[in-house]
Amino acid sequence: MGGQCEHFNQIHTHEPRTNGCEECLKTGDTWVHLRTCLACGHVGCCDQSKNRHATKHFHGTGHAMMRSQQPGETWGWCYVDQRMFDPI
Repeated sequence: MGGQCEHFNQIHTHEPRTNGCEECLKTGDTWVHLRTCLACGHVGCCDQSKNRHATKHFHGTGHAMMRSQQPGETWGWCYVDQRMFDPI
């Protein structure tokens, strides 16, 4: 996986839209960890959660960049390049 991630131009916001997984909150479901889309602020549950809403959001929108919403974590992930980064 050579080269650098070229999707940083998709980062438009760091503010999460909700305090929990948007889809799980609507259905009353639970999650393990949260991820925030850096393009639109969508909050989805991680891949360790049964619904994997953050990854589903990427597949549905093409928004490649997300970051962990866990307290004390600043790392991010590009779904396209499958690379971690630190947006702070």
